[in-house]
Amino acid sequence: MQKKVINPWKWQDARNYVQAVEVKNPEGTLYVSGQTAISDDGISSDADMRTQIFHTIENLEKVILASSYEIKNIVRLNIYHTNSAELFENFDVIQEWLTKNEIQQTSTVLEVKTLFETLKVELEATVVK
Repeated sequence: MQKKVINPWKWQDARNYVQAVEVKNPEGTLYVSGQTAISDDGISSDADMRTQIFHTIENLEKVILASSYEIKNIVRLNIYHTNSAELFENFDVIQEWLTKNEIQQTSTVLEVKTLFETLKVELEATVVK
């Protein structure tokens, strides 16, 4: 797989995303459903936003690794959340995870009215191999 990042500007670098990612000759593409802070028993978290972000990232990683893909090859990460102020107060968790895993992805961040039950954040990813 060949991956090329396209950034005509520099300002997005501080926000941990890129404007476009071109992928050539992939072996496969994994489309991951929105992952949330749901336990292994299917119970939705009622924890605060920060705790749910950590749990959501853990669940996203489980799906990607169980599929024999690499976290660093996420090329699209959509973030759905129920409260912009709460998300951005805790956005350092996501930024540190992206940096640690050397992820360079396109993203959409979107506030929604509600998520399932008591959930506050959902991560949807596209990963290439």
